[in-house]
Amino acid sequence: MDENPAITHESQDQINRRSLMVKGAMLGVGATAAGRLLADPPSALAKKAGHTHAAKGGLTHGDAAILRFLAAAELIETDLWQQYNELAGIQDSEVPGGSGNAAYTAAVEVLDGDMNQYIHDNTDDEFSHAAFINAYLQAHGAKTVNLDQFRTLPSSQADGAQKQVGRLTNLMQLSVDTSFWTRYRSDTLNPDLGDTLPQAVPTLAVGEHPAIPRNNADTADPNHLQAIANTAGFHFAFIEQGGTSLYAQLAQRVTHHEVLRILLSIGGSEIMHFQTWHDKAGNAPPLTDGGLVFPDLNADGELTQTNLIMPEPTAFLSRKFPPVAIIRPTATKGAAMGAVNALNDDGLFIGQPPAFFTAITKLAKAADAARHGS
Repeated sequence: MDENPAITHESQDQINRRSLMVKGAMLGVGATAAGRLLADPPSALAKKAGHTHAAKGGLTHGDAAILRFLAAAELIETDLWQQYNELAGIQDSEVPGGSGNAAYTAAVEVLDGDMNQYIHDNTDDEFSHAAFINAYLQAHGAKTVNLDQFRTLPSSQADGAQKQVGRLTNLMQLSVDTSFWTRYRSDTLNPDLGDTLPQAVPTLAVGEHPAIPRNNADTADPNHLQAIANTAGFHFAFIEQGGTSLYAQLAQRVTHHEVLRILLSIGGSEIMHFQTWHDKAGNAPPLTDGGLVFPDLNADGELTQTNLIMPEPTAFLSRKFPPVAIIRPTATKGAAMGAVNALNDDGLFIGQPPAFFTAITKLAKAADAARHGS
């Protein structure tokens, strides 16, 4: 086992404490059903799930490695979504923490009047994913994942944020890859076949841009604040399209039918998230904020047209076949490391120590080494 013991093993007491920390959801799993399962002893978990083999393990090494990597990915997602929810989502017992920032919320709601509800629900979903996967691993006697030692990055100091809470992710220095936008509109290009797609918002893909107000000064200029909200809108879609592909990629490498069911079921919810955010990002108003330019996406043809949110049929497996509407990419080689590299290039991990990258890389490489049936 080459996983870092510091991040892949939790005592039952640690899990119990985290599942009950409703007021400190960044360190726990919130009041979800899956979160409550984490408070049960492993034998009870196995009985509830019907796994009489749980005490003996029941997972292949590869299946466990894939699930551990996905648990880490979901913990990272819960961290970033929690920050968005604190400032622009609904604060309640399902997703506790924060008190909302009226100015930022209004700017985000330019993209859609229901954004606060969508942000809340996406956050709640990601907490449930992380909690369930860790609970499933534990029920089968496998190591779970805990990234709490890396919750050291600074929080937003704007009104509404939990200003003293340490974060796993940095939402204040992003370089958002917007090639997903053109990838799903192209009828000839597919990254699985080696194609590179252009950026929908080229200036957002370079430099370091905040997706949440760093402090109250960021809310003073309405144009600058709208640029921050626009950045968030595209970042929402970037994050969820990554999960959409990742679950489809890793599902092809699992062995146990029930693990496949887990990946297909959670992956399906990631697709629903992506479809929602893909639609809302198209409502980001054109503007210029210094060197950051959000163009009129309807001015340059179908490759950026905002209402083309259904996947355009494109090349798949081989160009000898007719175009087909698909998730893209779904090639399995290096899928987990590809996800880590994409998040790193996004700027999410700016400020994390080398130990964090070492730990995440080990989890990713173990997942990529998994093979169906082995």
